[in-house]
Amino acid sequence: MNAALLLVVSIVILGCGYIFYGGWLAKKWGIDPGRKTPAYEHEDGMDYVPAKAPVLMGHHFSSIAGAGPINGPIQAAVFGWVPVLLWVLIGGIFMGGVHDFGALFASLRNDGKSIGEVIADTMGEKTKKIFLVFGYLTLLLVVAAFGSIVASTFGVTNMQGAPVSDAAYAANTSTAMISMLFILLAIVFGMLVYRAHMNVGVASVIGVAGIIAITALGLNFHPIALSYNTWMILLGVYIAVASVTPVWILLQPRDYLSSFLLYFMIGVSLIGVIGCAFTGNATLDIPPFLGSFTAPASNGLFTTGTLFPALFVTIACGAISGFHSLVSSGTTSKQLANEKDAKPVAYGSMLIECVVAVISLCAVGFCWDKIQDAAAAEGGLAGAGLASPTAVFATGVSQMVGTFAGEGVAKVMYNMLVLAVSVFCLTSLDTATRLARYMFQEFWLAKGEQPADAKGIKKYLANPYVATVLTVVLGIALGLTGYTKIWPLFGAANQLLAAVGLIAVCTWLKSIGRNNKMFYVPMVFMLIVTITSLAQTIIAKFKVIVDPAGADKGWMVVQAGIGALLIVLALIIAVDAFKTLAGGKKSDKNAEAK
Repeated sequence: MNAALLLVVSIVILGCGYIFYGGWLAKKWGIDPGRKTPAYEHEDGMDYVPAKAPVLMGHHFSSIAGAGPINGPIQAAVFGWVPVLLWVLIGGIFMGGVHDFGALFASLRNDGKSIGEVIADTMGEKTKKIFLVFGYLTLLLVVAAFGSIVASTFGVTNMQGAPVSDAAYAANTSTAMISMLFILLAIVFGMLVYRAHMNVGVASVIGVAGIIAITALGLNFHPIALSYNTWMILLGVYIAVASVTPVWILLQPRDYLSSFLLYFMIGVSLIGVIGCAFTGNATLDIPPFLGSFTAPASNGLFTTGTLFPALFVTIACGAISGFHSLVSSGTTSKQLANEKDAKPVAYGSMLIECVVAVISLCAVGFCWDKIQDAAAAEGGLAGAGLASPTAVFATGVSQMVGTFAGEGVAKVMYNMLVLAVSVFCLTSLDTATRLARYMFQEFWLAKGEQPADAKGIKKYLANPYVATVLTVVLGIALGLTGYTKIWPLFGAANQLLAAVGLIAVCTWLKSIGRNNKMFYVPMVFMLIVTITSLAQTIIAKFKVIVDPAGADKGWMVVQAGIGALLIVLALIIAVDAFKTLAGGKKSDKNAEAK
């Protein structure tokens, strides 16, 4: 299969999905450009801050992207390129885009409140509390997983303390240096736009020039060499500060600037895949189907399990991801300046993620034969520099560029691509911490109550600093156990959260008398997929626990316990939702939401 043809056709299909299906959704739901948004109604300079559409697009896109649309397709490639591509395209247009767009719209019509508050309005306070526990547990897994990924791209040792290779040492220390400088650049950008009132276009030119400058500096001067564990602790300090800092100082500007790296990554990838076609090397060496619905035993890179449900859990952000609903209703809805921007920001960002997922499929396809050879060789994947999906992505894209631009350019592109992935994980990491802080606070407060109004112990638990510290400590502690242990549980929990998000918006749309039928198939499908996956995980962990020779039993008990709790919470929410849908319960805010 020609990778360039695959990519071009996919982009055309996704573009049609955005124009026609996305436009249909906006019309059915009643997007109103003349309606005042929560960003203006509740502007407070902290969380509710109106943002220009390009800036908010940068924040939203960078926050939801992370490593998901790269890791998922690469790990799931073991099932063949056809199942991966079909799930990315169908899932993105008819499930992920609907989920993200719907969550943002529901939050906009509920004063920028979270999906938890939307649930409270349609299904009651009890269901809201259950959702907040569910969402908070999922966000802890996000913090742990993404924190571990970032620390592994910064550290000069792995989680076990073993030194990384010489090539990884140079790449990791450069990535860490540039990322730290990036934070300072973002603060300067925020000051220029929000305090000096500089034109966004002019500030963007300065920002891009700054990105080029710090990248050049970081590639040639990177004296900071710290271990994985040290970086995990430092990341904990950073996200704790980022969680309580006004969004205009760090969150908005850093995510906006990081989006340029993401656009750069996509641009380089498109040039690489299409340019490689002219050299006759743009082949997708992965078979269409690998002849089995069961993936082989894990080699540390690919997923394992049966195609159903493993494919639909492994590929999350590139098709549908529950984390997106928390971003849409947690930070994005509080910054959207006009409802007309909801479609490009939410639905559009989801489909761009689908493009990244297809590019990732092309990258692993280019490296496929090398991966198979390395897996069988004595040095293994690590010896071939392909020990992680990020390494596969960066290697595949950079080597495609190298087929027509030369090895020197390919080496520079490799470092830039690793940096881009790391930056996106960092944006997802601090956004997830802020969202978890919101949810922890919200759990202890009555409807309409503010933290300052709470009494007794609830006053302390609803304090933003207390909520942040608890979140960071728990998330980083989990992350110190390693990415590979977190990711399988995170994938299923994240996809189950997507099912819950679909359920929440579906019930809310019915309560205000809007068309909600586009949610029925996605929410039922995702419930079945994720509950099946979590049940398989629990059974697998239980077998290890009862096996006298089983290792790491304490962690297995934790994973099985979290999985069981997530299933119970999700089923309670699903039952309440189906009762609401069947009973036609009306929202107290019908008039305002309409």
